Amino acid sequence: MKSILLIGLGRFGRHLARYFHQYHHEVCAIDKNEERVNEVLPYATHVQIGDSTNEPFMQSLGIRNFDLCVVAIGDDFQSSLETTALLKENGAKFVLARATRDVHEKFLLNNGADEVLYPEKQMASWAAVRYTIDHIFDYIEMADDYAIYEIAVPDAWIGKTVSQLAVRQKYKFIILGIKYKKKMKPLLETNHRFQGEESLLIWGQNKDIIKFLQN
Repeated sequence: MKSILLIGLGRFGRHLARYFHQYHHEVCAIDKNEERVNEVLPYATHVQIGDSTNEPFMQSLGIRNFDLCVVAIGDDFQSSLETTALLKENGAKFVLARATRDVHEKFLLNNGADEVLYPEKQMASWAAVRYTIDHIFDYIEMADDYAIYEIAVPDAWIGKTVSQLAVRQKYKFIILGIKYKKKMKPLLETNHRFQGEESLLIWGQNKDIIKFLQN
């Protein structure tokens, strides 16, 4: 369980509050709009109505005590920048800030953000892969052009084993696990015989996996 300071309770911030609550974290939620604050009451341990660009208000929060500080402000970039800077100046351990444009990421990082989220861009990237390449069920982008994909078992693989197919040598990716009837298990044996009802969790370079899927 982590202690989280969540600043900005628009749509994105409210979704974060719900998920933080679902995973049993302690959340202190802040916005200067009373109506927004009231909407997250069921999901927050503490709430406050206040201006995150006001230094005395921010100093009153005990920022050093939070494991994670999230700046989810999306409608006022100047406020997002000032809030990010104040968090770091007051001892924030880790600041995660939201960007809504490409140029925002650079400024937020320069103003003290440890990491920047760009939800619209990240979702667009995911959707472009998920819905334009056949047989992909899910996709998680990793660093350095690597990703994890959940894919359907190719028809040509049904009834064959990993060792028979020489997957790693031939296709240059690794099978991490098998999903069957919504249950995932690691693939530890090379003699596993693939079934049509299964899906595969694979990891490798995007170019190799997409080439494999498009053939």
